[in-house]
Amino acid sequence: MAQVTKLLADDLKGLTEAEKSYGDSWKKRGGIGAFMMLARKWDRIEQQVKAHNYDVLISLQKDTREEGLLDDIRDLRRYLLLVDAEIQRWLKKK
Repeated sequence: MAQVTKLLADDLKGLTEAEKSYGDSWKKRGGIGAFMMLARKWDRIEQQVKAHNYDVLISLQKDTREEGLLDDIRDLRRYLLLVDAEIQRWLKKK
């Protein structure tokens, strides 16, 4: 759980920095736009792991680029957090 706590802190920092540049542009086109944002990131991840028979762990070992697979996984996790937070905001309004 300590590693998860660190990841969450890193995600919060990353989302805060991204918000300075992008604001809430990710939801500009509504739910369809949010889905497409998630789908594009998933497509990037899928493309990178395909070469290793979809084994994400082997793929991560092979790809040590700063902007590589691990970066895409982190981005997807952060995007999912944004979408979940928006859903929670909508549910509280009901």
